[in-house]
Amino acid sequence: MKASEANLLGFLKAPKQFIVPIYQRTYSWTEEQCQQLWDDILKAGTTGHIKAHFVGSVVYIQDSQYQVMSVPQLLVIDGQQRLTTITLLLTALSRAVKNGSTELNVSEQEKITAKKLDNYYLLNSEEEGELAYKLILTQADKDSLLRIVEWRKLPEDYSKRVVENFDFFVDKLEQANLVDVYKGLQKLMIVDISLDREHDNPQLIFESLNSTGLELSQADLIRNYILMGLKPDHQAKIYKDFWFPMEKLFGHSEYSKYFDRFMRDYLTVKLGRIPNINQVYQEFKDFSLSGSFGSVDALVQNIASYSEYFVRMALEQEPDPLLKKQFQSINQLKVDVAYPLLLEAYSDYSLGRLGYDDFRQLIELLESYVFRRAICGIPTNSMNKTFATLYKEIDPNDYLNSFKAILFLKDSYRRFPTDSEFKNALQGKDVYNFRSKNYLLTKLENFNRKKEPVNIGEYTIEHVLPQNEKLKPEWVTSLGDNWKSIQDKYLHTLGNLTLTGYNPELSDRPFLEKRDMAGGFKTSPLNLNLSLGNLDSWNEQEIINRANQLSDLSIQTWSFPKIDDDVIAKYKELKSEPRVESEWTIEDHHHLTGDMLALYEEFRQRVLAISPLVTEECKKYYIAFKTHSSFVDVIAQKSRLKLVLNIDFSEINDPQGICWDATGKGMWGNGDVVVGLYKKEELDYIMTLVTQAYEASQAN
Repeated sequence: MKASEANLLGFLKAPKQFIVPIYQRTYSWTEEQCQQLWDDILKAGTTGHIKAHFVGSVVYIQDSQYQVMSVPQLLVIDGQQRLTTITLLLTALSRAVKNGSTELNVSEQEKITAKKLDNYYLLNSEEEGELAYKLILTQADKDSLLRIVEWRKLPEDYSKRVVENFDFFVDKLEQANLVDVYKGLQKLMIVDISLDREHDNPQLIFESLNSTGLELSQADLIRNYILMGLKPDHQAKIYKDFWFPMEKLFGHSEYSKYFDRFMRDYLTVKLGRIPNINQVYQEFKDFSLSGSFGSVDALVQNIASYSEYFVRMALEQEPDPLLKKQFQSINQLKVDVAYPLLLEAYSDYSLGRLGYDDFRQLIELLESYVFRRAICGIPTNSMNKTFATLYKEIDPNDYLNSFKAILFLKDSYRRFPTDSEFKNALQGKDVYNFRSKNYLLTKLENFNRKKEPVNIGEYTIEHVLPQNEKLKPEWVTSLGDNWKSIQDKYLHTLGNLTLTGYNPELSDRPFLEKRDMAGGFKTSPLNLNLSLGNLDSWNEQEIINRANQLSDLSIQTWSFPKIDDDVIAKYKELKSEPRVESEWTIEDHHHLTGDMLALYEEFRQRVLAISPLVTEECKKYYIAFKTHSSFVDVIAQKSRLKLVLNIDFSEINDPQGICWDATGKGMWGNGDVVVGLYKKEELDYIMTLVTQAYEASQAN
């Protein structure tokens, strides 16, 4: 490795060509970063005492196969974003100078023309073909940059970022002093780092650069890892056949955002556990070295197949209209944790192992499972682990039945709520403040609407019994003496909610006016308003009646698995195996419900906020919070959270005297100090004790 300080324009001026290898990410600087560079250049160009401005490093490899060429070709490992942005600015500056039919009088000795800008910094003027260009980008950006440099018409599928940032500099230069801009460019400095492939390891250097804070996505690192170690012709084949089509599939501008999420789900499928989103690259490296695939080609082909399934589901690009509608519902419900299971199921469907109708039933049951649990307020903390491992329980020879049985047999906090539990919870739930209220009303409105579904985006939610605390006399008469308690109890519940396009007109009018006015319930085209249009009054009993009707409809919309008793018996017998420690989740702590669960969540957030190193780990009898070791363990009890602090009793500073010494006493958890947490108001003081245990663990 050779590293030296260099003037950027001087570095570009010598004959050379920078090639951004196909494994590098596409150009991704935004206007914010361009604005920062522009400000730095103008400041340097207009401030005499600033002699130089450092803009980062450029790291490249000069392969031996290129050394015999007249123009050295350098493979860029780091710095492509800066090189591309500077090239766009220099191209815009060249145009501005030429359009002005002038030259830049930088000094008495130096006059810069558009031709000089082109030949010094953008082109290798003595060369032809691609070798004539100083910078060659990856496939997605290459053509756009070359056409901009040549002043040619842009391609139809031009690179959005390249063109937007070029236009940004064109606009800036129209209002700037061009000499100041060029003077600022003259002061830019870089660290010129040249690598020798025979003696330096580009992959390790790339990882090291990433670890120092460059904003490279997990997708960038994975692509680099796969392609960098291959010979150029193999790189080109893998990129052309698999990787570039994947980038197009995800959409180049959003590629990293979605690919990181997809790769986490892909690894969850392959590993049977959920990798940390920030450790996807390392987990992928370990997985790729495990020998699960015989070749790089087979691995990338498998990733490409699963990425297509992911895009069809998560980005709603499914060509089949019925499946697409189901995926839209899944996404509206925000069930991201189910994607590892759905990826496996889609793969089986694609390969013919799962029939079309069975696949649709599986998606429908999964949606019902998630939504019923949400309505019933069952904790969602462990659903990601449930879906990460559920596929392993499916019998491929009895696919749909085994899936139904698996969901049917889930118990405790993993349970599939029954019709009665679901119906009761739905009738009393505050639906108006429920996160998925639009999803709920959309599904109910469109039940059995096969060909003309209603777009709920064109409507707003209407309270039949108004929210106004000062109800009109007609409402008070209709509801009776207990009108206030009825309003408080039923206002936001399902029975009192509907959809309308006339919300301002309906307002808090009496019920009969809402029914009969233009745009009222009687003339509404919506199914949710049919029963309202036939009523003569609106009171507590009518709200209850409508809640019953809609909850009965909900049972049909989000159905419970229908399965024969003999099938249940078969899978119940298979299920009765001991569980391993890693399978315990928060749902196994049966006292964590209602207020106690809410208290635990408050405590949990406070403890996790102590440090990003703190993790939560569920055991069979307690929940541990730890870094390298546990510092507080939580035992959920009926009326309190029993906290075990891993610190000597003699060291705890407890002015209130609420801790007790458990030294030498047999109990779950790790530590000698025990304290009870009963209500949220105690949290501030309790956290002073927990923090002491955390600090003691770090000291040790």
